[in-house]
Amino acid sequence: MCAHFLKPYPEGVSTKDFDVSGVPVRHYTPSTPLAGTLVVYAHGGGFVVGGLESHDDVCAEIADFAGCEVLAIDYRMAPEHVFPAAVDDCWTVYKWAAERADRIVLAGDSAGAKLSAAIAIKARDEGLGHVAGQVLIYGAYGGEAKGGSYDTMANAPGLTTEDVKFYSEIYFGKWPNSNWDNKLARPLLETDFSRLAPAFIVAAELDPLLDDSVRYAEVLNAAGVRAELRTEPDLIHGYIRARHMSEPAAESFIAICQAVKGFCHGGG
Repeated sequence: MCAHFLKPYPEGVSTKDFDVSGVPVRHYTPSTPLAGTLVVYAHGGGFVVGGLESHDDVCAEIADFAGCEVLAIDYRMAPEHVFPAAVDDCWTVYKWAAERADRIVLAGDSAGAKLSAAIAIKARDEGLGHVAGQVLIYGAYGGEAKGGSYDTMANAPGLTTEDVKFYSEIYFGKWPNSNWDNKLARPLLETDFSRLAPAFIVAAELDPLLDDSVRYAEVLNAAGVRAELRTEPDLIHGYIRARHMSEPAAESFIAICQAVKGFCHGGG
């Protein structure tokens, strides 16, 4: 299905595929990249599907709009590789990036947003690198999958509450086990959100994950971390796929790219 939405690269964007300590990545370079800055992107797909090809045009367009190099991660996925494999792979790539860039922007959609939030927490805890910002697109951050938007949007198109539970059990293992209690698996379990990088958090209104984004923005702001929440009316989970055929989706994607650019250039 992803191939149906793929678009050609913007003019001037080039790529190179390689491995970082065994983790496949794709490096996007715009025609005139900003020096010393790198966007690290984790794709969505419920920790089960997706990869370098599924989000290829998304990353190319972000690189072009922001004028920054982008590094996309092809992390290991479930069910063959359960938590913490994806986090470990993203951390491996982050450490590589931190050795080469003065500023890192963590970005991702859906499962990738959760991974980006987890890496921001781990980077702060370990004092490694400089995360300039987080751009988190309709992510799952550890809500209980009941009540609120999990009920009101239980049968939303694009993603249902049962889908969320299904993907979670594939990624964490069947409830209960210790994976479900790990803050890198469910960032909302963190008890100290201070000193995290500022965040631009995007949510779709017609998405059971809506309240996760609302809550994550709340806890960051309460801890003194600047977090902007943008909720997209009448859009569903995964809508950035439709950015070339839906004006609201296009406007949201432009805002996402602007946020990335702002963090890359020291604002945001």
